[in-house]
Amino acid sequence: MKAWRKLTGERIKKPLYEAVENVIVEEIKLHRLKVCIGTDSQVKGDIVEFATAIVFLREGKGGFIFLNNYKTEIKYSIKERMIKEVSDSIEVAYKLCPLFDKYNVEMEVHADINSDPQFKSHVAFKEAMGYIMGMGYTFRAKPEAFASTYCANKVVK
Repeated sequence: MKAWRKLTGERIKKPLYEAVENVIVEEIKLHRLKVCIGTDSQVKGDIVEFATAIVFLREGKGGFIFLNNYKTEIKYSIKERMIKEVSDSIEVAYKLCPLFDKYNVEMEVHADINSDPQFKSHVAFKEAMGYIMGMGYTFRAKPEAFASTYCANKVVK
């Protein structure tokens, strides 16, 4: 896995937990903060690239993103790949959840899975929703899942 970085490409030099805590401490002085975590993936020939985004939203004042991505040659069915995306997001959320609890920051996990059965990704909808909500997190799917659908997607396109 590559190091976490900002959308500008600037590498986050501190461990993720410490970097996120520093952001939260500074931001909550000025804004109400919400964090959304989502992962997207793209199949490129024999390679699958996954990208996870941590989106920091300042209420009424925009936001910013921390990103991480990696590539694998593992072959996934569409359902397996969607669940892997959710698993990557939950892994990050689980590591950071103590911070969100400590500073009373709202957090959502976004799944790049369509709520409309006409789309291929819908095959994993119920499992993804159960996985995320079973961990106690707020679940968002397309079209509300902007952390995965738009933010993480910028990295794997």
